[in-house]
Amino acid sequence: MPPAHPFDVDADKLKEECGVYGVLGPKDAANFVALGLHALQHRGQEAGGIVSHDMGEGFNSVRRFGYVRDNFTKASLMETLPGPVAIGHVRYSTAGKKGAAIRDVQPFFGEFSMGGAAIAHNGNLTNAEELRRELIDRGAIFQSSSDTECIIHLMAHSMAKTIPDRMEDALRKVEGACSIVAMTRTKLIGVRDPMGVRPLVLGEIGEGEGWVLSSETCALDIIGARFVREVEPGEMLVISEDGVESRRPFRPKSPKFCIFEHVYFSRPDSILGGRSVYETRRQIGVELAREVPVEADLVCPVPDSGTPAAIGYAAESGIEFGLGITR
Repeated sequence: MPPAHPFDVDADKLKEECGVYGVLGPKDAANFVALGLHALQHRGQEAGGIVSHDMGEGFNSVRRFGYVRDNFTKASLMETLPGPVAIGHVRYSTAGKKGAAIRDVQPFFGEFSMGGAAIAHNGNLTNAEELRRELIDRGAIFQSSSDTECIIHLMAHSMAKTIPDRMEDALRKVEGACSIVAMTRTKLIGVRDPMGVRPLVLGEIGEGEGWVLSSETCALDIIGARFVREVEPGEMLVISEDGVESRRPFRPKSPKFCIFEHVYFSRPDSILGGRSVYETRRQIGVELAREVPVEADLVCPVPDSGTPAAIGYAAESGIEFGLGITR
């Protein structure tokens, strides 16, 4: 038998990305969410889920393993997700067991005394294990291995009177990166941690027809939504039919946006921090050609995130650009 591999191959892969998306306004909000998740598929191919709310039918949830196109394009399934507010999540394990049970697939839902709420999270809570032990000691019963479930239990232990206020209480106790999209029966909520590690943007559908929260701007384009602005680090947006309320519930911290969003995670047609992801990658190639010139016959990219950098390197160096690897 061949010798055992010296490390876990799966564990050696980047596992820092997920995609979150939420829509408030259109009567079939879940259909918009499905399109948005399709545009964010590069952020998570392991699984996806959508939660919606309809005043007549209440909360409904569908969670599936696999691609969005294989699960959330069937009319019979989407008809089970009615209502004018919905959120969704595409998963690439960042915490919890990779390839675990369907119970690890977000969004997560909780029923509170003032009504239900669902939450989808992109990031890593660095104190999740400590919080989990503390919550279990206080009687919490966890259903998943995900760090995101800690937020639901922290909300359940809060004595605040509204779900947004309970979310504020919960998020003051967590550490690490979190860009969150959540929903109640009538509200869409977006939160970005004080360091702004992961992206989150606000968009508008039509002229006041609805609102969108998304991990990236590319998922606004697919539904024809207009980019309004980025959710700022440490900001909470509470969106209802009355408009957008901005809150600042956290102590300010120095921004620490993850550079790998520009280098690898995000789609090249997205805009992050006012800058095109494609242009950033192309400029990286230009700078590399200036700093590390080489004699070569061809500049060949490793697709897909390496392609803009290779274009920049070829343009600056004068070496021919060509494709040699396909996937």
